[in-house]
Amino acid sequence: MADAQHGSNTHILHHAFEYIRPGSLVEAVQALVEYGDDARLLAGGTNLIVDMKLERCLPKTVIDISGLADLVGIREEAGTIRIGALTPIRTIALSPLLWEKATALAEAAAAFGSTQIAMQGTIGGNTCNGSPASDTVPALVALEAEAIVVGPEGNRTVAVGDLLDAPGRTRLRSGEILREIRLSSVTGTASAFLKLSRVRADLSKVSVAVRVAREGNAIRSVRIELGSVGPTVARARKTEAAMGGMTFSEDGLLKAARRVSQDIVPIDDVRSTADYRRKAAVALVFDAISAAWARAADGPPPAPRGTAKTPGASRGSLHLESAERVRIRLFVNGAPVELEVAPNELLLNVLRERLELTGSKYGCGIGECGACTIWVDGEPALGCLILAVAASGSEIRTIEGLAKPDGTLDPIQQAFIDENAFQCGYCTPGMLMMTKKLMDEIPEPTEDEVREYLKGNRCRCTGYASIVRAVNAATGPDKEIS
Repeated sequence: MADAQHGSNTHILHHAFEYIRPGSLVEAVQALVEYGDDARLLAGGTNLIVDMKLERCLPKTVIDISGLADLVGIREEAGTIRIGALTPIRTIALSPLLWEKATALAEAAAAFGSTQIAMQGTIGGNTCNGSPASDTVPALVALEAEAIVVGPEGNRTVAVGDLLDAPGRTRLRSGEILREIRLSSVTGTASAFLKLSRVRADLSKVSVAVRVAREGNAIRSVRIELGSVGPTVARARKTEAAMGGMTFSEDGLLKAARRVSQDIVPIDDVRSTADYRRKAAVALVFDAISAAWARAADGPPPAPRGTAKTPGASRGSLHLESAERVRIRLFVNGAPVELEVAPNELLLNVLRERLELTGSKYGCGIGECGACTIWVDGEPALGCLILAVAASGSEIRTIEGLAKPDGTLDPIQQAFIDENAFQCGYCTPGMLMMTKKLMDEIPEPTEDEVREYLKGNRCRCTGYASIVRAVNAATGPDKEIS
């Protein structure tokens, strides 16, 4: 195995593997049982494809469940909120139902990495990844969420907290797949989620999710879960005991919050030091409890503006051996294209090298820079993290398809020119593709909405003031840019 930091080429997926696309959840379970520990499930791909590129994980078989449309969606039935395992993180972040009744989860989803990663990543993948830095899991555990899993022996229900085992590991049994997350609508409580990270679109140094039951001027009970401060999500039981039943005051809350250092066992790593995490955890617990306390009286904040992805139709079964090729059909910038691909070919490479659409750029290769952003079926996506075979039948739009057929530039392209919103231009195509989608979702965004939407697009040479100015010039009345 090559050194993940020095020997891997993240522009390609060199590892050959067998590809299976099951047509149903039953087929997926059967495949997982048959191929066992040599197989990995592919949902959003934002973790698995990265690990395969960095050679941390080299499965013999990839089972692609991303097309199982019946595992997508949020609905409430008889006081229970049900979230399909393949529901995108951004769909959760935009859900008015979740902002009202499971605020911490919606808030965690809204704080999740980049907009593109949130659009591709799924609640099931984030849960089953087993990362102590997961944003949604502390919120799910604080809200006492249950996981509905299906396996060779049928369905079973388990608390999300009981699925956690160790970094990168869960207690899912052999052949089991997460089907659904369930939350009970609990009246008389309010929740909140906060995180600290190095930059806006990054994994957390420390995160905290809380749920508070308020009774007059007293905290009747509290649940506190922290991420990135131990091998799994950590419950702050000593802190909870200190706060339970106390009359609310800032001094009393701060005194109780200081006990959190006894509840966590943080480490030094590339993102932070253990000492910083202990001190930051105190501040986050204090702020999160204060926010939930206020929400218990005033109600939750509104959902952000935006449009959630509409689930597509489920796709049929497909099975490819590692050395086999299959003919796929794409609709690229409005034109049909057919070509043969291997299981490990990436969509970005097919567009650039086979179709000569070089506007979408190679960047980090692991979903962090946004330079390769394209549209797949009308949604922004990172071409470096999508298997070409998985995109078969999709409509693809690249930067080459942004201008009109006669060459007239799109208003956002012209605005970038007018406002000098680029220098070398390498990152600009990805920003333009994201901005075009922002214009579709929010015709007149605020500056904060622009910066939030583009938080996953890195620019090393321009700075963001001129970029935000260009977006505002194209999308609405002139606004003063800070």
